[in-house]
Formats: sequence, C-alpha cells, structure tokens
Amino acid sequence: MSAMEDATRPAPAERLVLDERQVNLIAKALAEPRRRQILKEIGAASEPTPCGAVAQHLEVTAATFSHHMKELENAGLIRICRQGKFAFLVLQRDVLNAYLAQLGEI
Repeated sequence: MSAMEDATRPAPAERLVLDERQVNLIAKALAEPRRRQILKEIGAASEPTPCGAVAQHLEVTAATFSHHMKELENAGLIRICRQGKFAFLVLQRDVLNAYLAQLGEI
C-alpha cells in the first residue's frame, strides 16, 4: 500500500479523545475563516488534494498560505503527504470529529 493510500484509509472505529492542548490548537486554527475554507475544500475531495489546487482558490501570498497549512497541521486537522516535490493535503476527519464530539460534551 502506498503512502497516499494509507493517508486516506479510515481510522479505527475507536473514539479518539483529544487533550486540552490539542483542543485549544484546533479552536485557534478554526478561528480563521480562510482555514475553515481550506478544510472545506480538502474535505470535499475524495482523495488527497494537491496543495497547489487549494492555494489557487485563496487570494493570499505563498507565505500566508504556508502559515495556514502549518497551523492546520499543528492542530492535527490535516496531514501533509509528500511525494517528491509535490504535497497533498488530507483532512484528518477523526480529529475533527473528536473535536466536535468534545465540544458537544460542554
């Protein structure tokens, strides 16, 4: 199985529980509207999304786009899969779902 196939494979059925630090990182990441837009685009794709395809839709500099990617990756909301000089983005649905579930428990 390739790294790209592994990146899109569903997570185990076990419920993921996030620690408070990660919950705070996710909340901070989602506070920025462009990051939510990025997640929507990645989530709508049925396979890993090329980084350039997402960047094309945003009217930001390359440095700003890179910053948004780093924030989303640090929060655990996306995984960046590299193949040679290309980068593909994968939404970490299990992390997003765990975050939403934990918010629902408040």
